[in-house]
Amino acid sequence: MARQFAVEDGNLDRRSITTSRTVSYKDIDLTFAKKPNNDIFKKEDAAAVKQSVKNILLTNPGEKPFRPFYGAGLTQYLFENDDGFDELEIQDTIFESVSRDEPRARVLGVKVTMDPDNNSMKVRVAFKVLNTSTVEEISIDLTRLR
Repeated sequence: MARQFAVEDGNLDRRSITTSRTVSYKDIDLTFAKKPNNDIFKKEDAAAVKQSVKNILLTNPGEKPFRPFYGAGLTQYLFENDDGFDELEIQDTIFESVSRDEPRARVLGVKVTMDPDNNSMKVRVAFKVLNTSTVEEISIDLTRLR
C-alpha cells in the first residue's frame, strides 16, 4: 500500500516529514514564596527540571505517597561503614533513580566524594535537559545529624 499525497506536496514519498515542537517545562516552586499579588512563583524550563532532580536525590523510597520506589535514598549511605565501593553504588543509584523518575533529564555524569570521618558526602550530578541543549549541574552536601 503506497502513501497518497497531494500533487502540491511534491515528492513527499521519498523524503521524511520532519516536525519540531517546542516544549516548555513548568513546575511549582517548592519554596512556596508568595508574589506581591499573593500568587506563588513557578519554575520554568531548566530550573523546573533541576528542582525535580534535587527532589529525587533528597527523597528516600517510601516517603512519597503512592510512589513507593520514588527517590534515590542517599541518606542510607551515611550510616554505613565506608568500604570503598559506596561511591560506585551511589553513582548507579543516582543514574537509575533519575532515569526512572525524571523523564525530562538525562544524566551525563555523577561525582561522589565520601567523607567517612565526618559522616558526610558531596554529590555532584550533571544532566542534560531533554528537548533543549541545556546542561545543568546540581551539587548536594549530605551530612549525618546524629
